[in-house]
Amino acid sequence: MSNRLNRPSRKEQTHERIVGVAARAIRRAGFNGVGVADIMKEAGLTHGGFYAHFESREALLVEALQRASRDGGAALAEHVVAREAAGESRFKAFVDAYLGDAQLDDIEGGCVVAALCADTPRQSEAVRAEGQRRVLAIVNAVRAALPSGAAGAAEVVTATLVGAIQLARALGGDAGRALLARTRGQLLETYEASSHSG
Repeated sequence: MSNRLNRPSRKEQTHERIVGVAARAIRRAGFNGVGVADIMKEAGLTHGGFYAHFESREALLVEALQRASRDGGAALAEHVVAREAAGESRFKAFVDAYLGDAQLDDIEGGCVVAALCADTPRQSEAVRAEGQRRVLAIVNAVRAALPSGAAGAAEVVTATLVGAIQLARALGGDAGRALLARTRGQLLETYEASSHSG
């Protein structure tokens, strides 16, 4: 009986499907690259059903940002936990996961901040506010991963991580992978070394 009570309704399942499609679509094509009709079609639904789930396109974008951040954060955390269990420092595990070669090609599954931050200022107030929350969330995740003596550098490290992903994607291929490798090396040299010397 309790299983039946906890199971999401068909409407909730449909809502979640739309948000999941939108979370991938906005990272793949940008805020303005995908319309409501496209998202509903990709979700296997009719355009007319959209307003049964969302007040507006902006409401969907806010939820899509939240979902993309949650999904990306969960995947990153899973990687970090596994690498820590294998003896790596939390910071090394975080940097290796965030700046891994897989991020280069997985735009629609990668970090939502790296995919969308440059476009966020041009969005509605609600979407901008959610974008800002996503930036602060990644800064906090970086702060938690940094060695304790370097926690004050969280904003700078975050900017380096996000910028490296954006530039590597712009370069693509071997050049992009090389940039990620150099950035990983520099971050680890700077912040892991400072934690051991301090």
